[in-house]
Amino acid sequence: MVQRNPRGRRLAARGLWSGAEVVVTFGVVLLLLVVHQLWWTNRQARADARHEVQSLEREWRRPGSEDAGVPSAPPGEGADTDTDAVGEGGGAPAGGARAAAAAAPRWDQAYAVIRIPRLGLTAPVAQGIGKSGVLDKGYVGHYPRTAQPGGAGNFALAGHRNTHGEPFRYINRLRRGDRITVETRERVYTYVVDKTLAQTAARDSGVIAAVPRSNLKPAFGYSEPGSYVTLTTCTPEFTSRYRLVVWGKLAGVQER
Repeated sequence: MVQRNPRGRRLAARGLWSGAEVVVTFGVVLLLLVVHQLWWTNRQARADARHEVQSLEREWRRPGSEDAGVPSAPPGEGADTDTDAVGEGGGAPAGGARAAAAAAPRWDQAYAVIRIPRLGLTAPVAQGIGKSGVLDKGYVGHYPRTAQPGGAGNFALAGHRNTHGEPFRYINRLRRGDRITVETRERVYTYVVDKTLAQTAARDSGVIAAVPRSNLKPAFGYSEPGSYVTLTTCTPEFTSRYRLVVWGKLAGVQER
């Protein structure tokens, strides 16, 4: 006759219950982290970005206010570089600037507003591509050492594709001829989308050069100087393995 062991069964049941509690707790924590990343960071960053756009527009309407001066990179420039960017946190020198080009702002300062009607996007543009100081706020970041809006060369920008406002989530939907406007205190610069590079490596710094051309896929890009805009972000979505690139050309400058 087999003898039963009630104490052993109780211990086993208690162990199973404790294990189930651990699994459920872990699942809840994981769910909260996902909700924080995919919902809360977007909600918070979008609110911050809207507030900054409104603040810039109010500032521009105020008479007698001046643009900020030339940026100075903080120690360890590039250490906080975002994964939606390309290269080493910078780019090739932009070349000579046009007389109508925007002035360079202070580091991490929002100084322009980008609007893309096809995407319904309005976001502030700030100097630099640091995560905490720029991109995690829902801003679009300007690559250091590339042209300013309206300048000869390449006005190169980076933005999150997922989380933290994800301003560049849908730039893959842009088509040739779509408008991109960049507003500063003095002027509105209109660029027209011209070319797209669906995928390239994160190290492909040629896409943000003064004359943008992929170092890894030379068939994509340009061969002549001009006034370009470049949008960069991660691809595929929810990864940072590759970069998606959209290029446009300056089509017009309007005084405010």
